[in-house]
Amino acid sequence: MNIQFMTDGGADIPKRISNMLDIEIVPLYLHFKDREYKTGDIDMVSFFQKIAETKALPRSAAPSPHDFYEAYKKVDPKRPIIMLSLTKGLSSTYNHAVLGKDMLLEDEPERQIAVINTKTASCGIALLLHEAATKVEENFTFEQLVSHLEERVEQTTTLFVLKTLENLILGGRLDRVRGTIAKTLNIKLLMKANDERGDIDVIEKVRGNKKAINRFIEQIGLHAKNFENKIITMTHCNDEPRAKKVLDAITEKYPFKDAYLTETGPLISTYGGEGALVISFFNK
Repeated sequence: MNIQFMTDGGADIPKRISNMLDIEIVPLYLHFKDREYKTGDIDMVSFFQKIAETKALPRSAAPSPHDFYEAYKKVDPKRPIIMLSLTKGLSSTYNHAVLGKDMLLEDEPERQIAVINTKTASCGIALLLHEAATKVEENFTFEQLVSHLEERVEQTTTLFVLKTLENLILGGRLDRVRGTIAKTLNIKLLMKANDERGDIDVIEKVRGNKKAINRFIEQIGLHAKNFENKIITMTHCNDEPRAKKVLDAITEKYPFKDAYLTETGPLISTYGGEGALVISFFNK
């Protein structure tokens, strides 16, 4: 079945995975002090330059229901659509994607559209797209694929480690006093996507970068077993050498079937800050 896959600007997709499927991306919006961008319209060099110039992070905004409506409407009406949305726990993107679907179904009730709350972001969405590609090869029907992906959402573990707290402070998510103390003590945050809500929990505060990375890697073994048939996806924020080194350590410790690496886009980079790492894998 010739399914149109869609996602949004909260996804970071390695080329090897994007080459497996026909994927349309509905961008989110980034509001700087002097200009608005869509997530697909600003390269990462310009993005970091803009932050340095303005000394402020952009505000992000979800695509509107009309944005989704227009994106869906461009797809051949005979072609089913599966939209994998940024977690509902962090954004109104999912709700707007559903509203856009409802708007289109009012006009064209024969359409087949499924909108899935991935409860993850970045490489977590890439992991689910990779899974979709494997099931397309196995000739899953639209209904089978939607059901399988919804099941896989519940089996996805997404972990984060931050190298700097600067973006959390700039974005108002960590007040400057606490942020200054944490930086002085060289505190690093380990975080995990919440399995139920899809927002982000801080699971550990670790002193020192080396110890934080070691704990980051150890966390994988606490959440999953039998790695031979699993893949791992990783994204990094503007620090590919560090990411490759950590990914090599991960695959040396855990025999994943394959590993995919790419850079975080502007949305995830806004919140993670330079040096942030994200990994996703199935825990079952």
